Amino acid sequence: MAGGSTRAIVAAMVANGGIAVAKFVAFGVTGSASMLAEGIHSVADTSNQGLLLLGGRRAKREATPAHPFGYGRERYFWSFVVALVLFTLGGLFALYEGWEKIRHPHEVTSVGWAVGVLVFAIVIESLSFRIAIQESNTVRGDRTWSQFIRTAKTPELPVVLLEDAGAMFGLVLALFGVTMTLVTGEPVWDGIGTLAIGVLLVIIAAILTIEMKSLLLGESAGPEDRAGIVGALEASPGVVRIIHLRTQHLGPEELLVGAKVELEPGLSFRAVCDVIDAAETRMREAVPAARVIYLEPDVFDDGHVGAPDRLDH
Repeated sequence: MAGGSTRAIVAAMVANGGIAVAKFVAFGVTGSASMLAEGIHSVADTSNQGLLLLGGRRAKREATPAHPFGYGRERYFWSFVVALVLFTLGGLFALYEGWEKIRHPHEVTSVGWAVGVLVFAIVIESLSFRIAIQESNTVRGDRTWSQFIRTAKTPELPVVLLEDAGAMFGLVLALFGVTMTLVTGEPVWDGIGTLAIGVLLVIIAAILTIEMKSLLLGESAGPEDRAGIVGALEASPGVVRIIHLRTQHLGPEELLVGAKVELEPGLSFRAVCDVIDAAETRMREAVPAARVIYLEPDVFDDGHVGAPDRLDH
């Protein structure tokens, strides 16, 4: 796992752990449903960061005969589990608590405690969110935040980003619910705030689930890496053209590349091997993530399914 991802995860784990304790203390004093939902949310987030670290550690295992391409996708799997935990333990619980609080409102006591803890949590969470943004900016390039979430091959940063964003907005919603309860004297506002938190968490969990599912199924190289692979292969001495190309991420920093290429005619068997070896070396220099490469010499045919219009896209 990249150092930036680890830093963002650890920062989020420390922040969420401390915030969870503060929220549960406030819930015990105030009886606020919003505080309980936020406390459960923080526990879920803290557990999720632990799962992300676990995935990064397990992904480093060496390849085995049963898993010859290694365990890089462990990071995608545990990020997918994080999305499910966020949905069930965070979102669904908050929806249930909010609905119950609206049906059976209970007076919120010691509102000052709730407000103080929420303000404290917003400050701490904003620091964690800032670190996640800084680390993401180092790899985001010129992509918008929406594009980064959809196209990032490293799962941890989008997960931490969305979790921190959800936590920030959730805290604001909880503060809104508690404040409205204080102003109006109607405890139903506490339930409304809790319900809104649940909706927010379910939406974030759905986005993460969709993106992690796509990575688990196997995504191709991004446009920049794909262009680098094609450019290196086409510029290799002895290579006439690319007939067929496919790429797939075996992990965030590992690509599987398979291609059929037309070589210059009349090459000896030894020369064919040398051309392929040189092409693989050139591709790895252009795109270091291209670690597993299979090149097959073939003859170009306009009517063949492997024609150039079948390049990876």
